[in-house]
Amino acid sequence: MSTPQVYVVIDGHQQARDVDTDTTWGDVLGEVIPGLRGVAVARVDGELVDLDQPARAWARVEPVMISDPDGLRVLRHSCAHVMAQAVQDEFPEAKLGIGPPIENGFYYEFDVPEPFTPDDLARIEKRMGQILKQGQRFVRRVITEAEAREELADEPYKARLVGSEGGAEVMEVGGKELTVYDNVDLRSGERVWGDLCRGPHVPTTRLIPANAFRVMRSSAAYWLGNQANEQLQRIYGTAWPDKDGLRSYLTFLEEAAKRDHRRLGVDLDLFSFPDEIGSGLPVFHPKGGVIRRVMEDYSRAKHEAAGYEFVYSPHITKEHLFEVSGHLDWYADGMYPAMHIDEERDAEGNVRRAGADYYLKPMNCPFHNLIFRTRGRSYRELPLRMFEFGSVYRYEKSGVVHGLTRVRGMTQDDAHIYCTKEQMRDELASLLGFVLELLADFGLEDFYLELSSKNPDKFVGDDSLWEEATSTLAEVAEASGLTLVPDPGGAAFYGPKISVQARDAIGRTWQMSTIQLDFNLPQRFELEYQASDGTRQRPVMIHRALFGSVERFIGVLTEHYAGAFPPWLAPVQVVGIPVTERHVDYLDEVAARLRAAGVRVEVDSSDDRMQKKIRNAQRAKVPFMLIAGDDDMGAGAVSFRFRDGSQRNGVPIDEAVAEVTAAIAERRQV
Repeated sequence: MSTPQVYVVIDGHQQARDVDTDTTWGDVLGEVIPGLRGVAVARVDGELVDLDQPARAWARVEPVMISDPDGLRVLRHSCAHVMAQAVQDEFPEAKLGIGPPIENGFYYEFDVPEPFTPDDLARIEKRMGQILKQGQRFVRRVITEAEAREELADEPYKARLVGSEGGAEVMEVGGKELTVYDNVDLRSGERVWGDLCRGPHVPTTRLIPANAFRVMRSSAAYWLGNQANEQLQRIYGTAWPDKDGLRSYLTFLEEAAKRDHRRLGVDLDLFSFPDEIGSGLPVFHPKGGVIRRVMEDYSRAKHEAAGYEFVYSPHITKEHLFEVSGHLDWYADGMYPAMHIDEERDAEGNVRRAGADYYLKPMNCPFHNLIFRTRGRSYRELPLRMFEFGSVYRYEKSGVVHGLTRVRGMTQDDAHIYCTKEQMRDELASLLGFVLELLADFGLEDFYLELSSKNPDKFVGDDSLWEEATSTLAEVAEASGLTLVPDPGGAAFYGPKISVQARDAIGRTWQMSTIQLDFNLPQRFELEYQASDGTRQRPVMIHRALFGSVERFIGVLTEHYAGAFPPWLAPVQVVGIPVTERHVDYLDEVAARLRAAGVRVEVDSSDDRMQKKIRNAQRAKVPFMLIAGDDDMGAGAVSFRFRDGSQRNGVPIDEAVAEVTAAIAERRQV
């Protein structure tokens, strides 16, 4: 009988190793990686497993390093446990919530009498450092539900998770077994802390570098994200494989803070969120209005050239429209409550005329379907491309509303294309090319695609239609040559979608355009066209929002450019700066020539000194400053000053006008 073996995979190369009943995965990997340096967990036949678990004969195993994406998630989740232990050491009354790893870090939630203060967070971070240096071991322990409930008698939130399926961010349950991870003192072997968790974890706290983690901030959060539940305190942290990783991340956060569109919106006088209007409902100031108008005008021109027809629809509708579309069945939580109007009562309060429920529209597509249905359609009209800058309203939870990037009232650059099944593939390919080209015109050029497929718990229509729609989108996405990332279950209830993910100037990813294939709404609205053979056929419907929403796109571009928009988008493209008051009239004449060429120009005729005027223009991130003094007036010239502080003197006026207008026409950054 052959000796039991496992197959160790290192850098793609496989080698066999003998195992016996006492061998752990750590023992196996330790034979090829001395001291298991940097190994977080093992991947056994595709599953992440703790290193101290018994090895299973004939399995395929490979090391997962703390620098690998999966290893980094394990490292961060282990650090979340350390933070929870530190909190309960410092605040024994704290009750545990959940503590998952997230992008760039982790969080843990606690029920405490008072919110955490900055001094509290400093205490917690100090205690975490002490725990890391102790080298406590993470030890997995399988328990029954009855044992878990008894053990968690003083942890009410954890106890409520026992017997549940959990969720995407719930690390406590959802595994093959119910388990607790004990933190065990390295010297005494005593259990010093423990937590309900499905794991896995790093072997010891020493694998988490003490100089590569940070407690970041705290905030309020509802238990399991449900506003009907208790409000807890959530502490965010970050952890990295080494101090250089932490340093780079903190530098990135500093740069992101400088680019925060909420701050820049105030500094540049672009938009605001008056309390009198309500959360998530922005108003655009004149300068922000310029950016928005230029964006929309450019988009309109591009859509006209691509054969789109412009339509308009009201902001509210009777409820029946959203009953037909399915929104009241599947999207009601995201809609504002109904307005009951038109009801009439007599003096005794009896209803003389029944009223009706009206809703603010969350989407434009049902309205466009009604436009399609107003008369008979022929195959000769297809593809029919409808486009609208349509205002929609969505009841976002207050905790997720965020500047312009997550609002409650927005304008979507919404298009709906109606075509035959035979036209579908070519139309999708053309549409994707149109989307990518227009985004590139605004300076976003680093893309990948995400394919969102059916949510099995939230969809309408036949499985066969979903499969056909999903496979067609996948073919078109793959043919584009861009990376395609699956998003299982991420589709809206009426059809699968491709979303264009764009990386900005500092590498962050933003979801931009969406292209959604829909066989279902045409059925629900009984849309038809007459085919070439005289039969009545159902069109295919394609939903497309290019900017996503105008508000969000402005927020993204503001951060991408750090407020220094390219000249064609800049609210003020040129500022004239006179050296003294006697040079104002000369610059007014230069400004008149620029305005005649379509340039947005101002002359700073204030009493400020020239250097302050330059600083003001730089703070306003104006692309071009034209300075004029006596020498410039005598030569019929100006001095060009750019945002980076560089300057060219004695530029003839004609040449200055030509340079500014060329940069605008070419949509070039300066």
